[in-house]
Amino acid sequence: MARQTTARAKSGGTKRLRKRKANPTGEMTLVEHLKELRRRVVVSLVAVVIGTVIGFIWYQNSPPGLMPLGEIIRGPYCNLPQELRADFTGDGACRLLATSPFEMFMLRLKVGALAGLVVSSPVWLLQIWNFITPGLHKNEKRYTFTFVTLAVALFVSGALLAYFVLDKGLYVLMTLGSEVQIGALTGQSYYNMLLGLVVVFGVSFELPLIVVMLNLAGVLRYEHVKDKRRIITVGLFIFAAFMTPGQDPFSMLALGTSMALLVEMAFQFCRFNDKRKHRKRPDWLDTDDETASGPVGAPAPVKAAAPVDPAPRVAASSPVRATPDQQPSERATRQDYFQDVL
Repeated sequence: MARQTTARAKSGGTKRLRKRKANPTGEMTLVEHLKELRRRVVVSLVAVVIGTVIGFIWYQNSPPGLMPLGEIIRGPYCNLPQELRADFTGDGACRLLATSPFEMFMLRLKVGALAGLVVSSPVWLLQIWNFITPGLHKNEKRYTFTFVTLAVALFVSGALLAYFVLDKGLYVLMTLGSEVQIGALTGQSYYNMLLGLVVVFGVSFELPLIVVMLNLAGVLRYEHVKDKRRIITVGLFIFAAFMTPGQDPFSMLALGTSMALLVEMAFQFCRFNDKRKHRKRPDWLDTDDETASGPVGAPAPVKAAAPVDPAPRVAASSPVRATPDQQPSERATRQDYFQDVL
């Protein structure tokens, strides 16, 4: 039995070594790539589902030391003065309005799904990273990790700014005509406005990162944008005016100002990076072919060919005579030859 076990272990080890030798570079076929993608997608979906269940429970029952998600979501609405909010219960509690029985469940499910995406983000981000990085070089992995980290940080910054700006925008919108009406926001409309504002702010904050990436790739230079700052700033404020969900001036001003500051920081990075590249790059690489070749002058006249001198005569060679040392040997050779013939 011990011998059989040892033989099986040796055969298994030999098979594993053969597999490793057959594929030393770790290359995969298209079918293997699809199987790997399917496995990582399944793991990510399972993590999202688990996170959604946690968020659904967290909506009303919070762990120790944390607020419930429902309280966090309606925080900007509850920061409004009480006279601007409709009170249907008479106890002064801050509640959103539900106009259908199924609306409360759907709102809780949507908030739980969004929380599940955030809670499970380390898992599905890790799955994406492990699927992409085997095909990247070492420096490409470093650049990818840096840009992904900056993108996540910028999106979170934009989302937080949108959350803290929402109550100011609601105050501006709900004080317009408050003498004749009172605001009674439904949970569905309020959640859609909050989600839209978070997504718009988060995605807009990625614009300076795109500018930096284009500059590092050599597509965009500081010379292209240094004289167009005013046009770009006006364009950013117009974009903010059209993209903010509430269309209130405070949210538009916050988004336009923050984007203008971030884009200006990206332009300064482009300026510094272009100067650094210019110090390392010789001037003749930026010169076009016509300038580098210079003006072509008139051809110089061809001189007449010089006469060729006649070749010297070669003297006739003198006859070669045999030396005294060689004559006896030649005579002996001739005698031996005649003796052989006779």
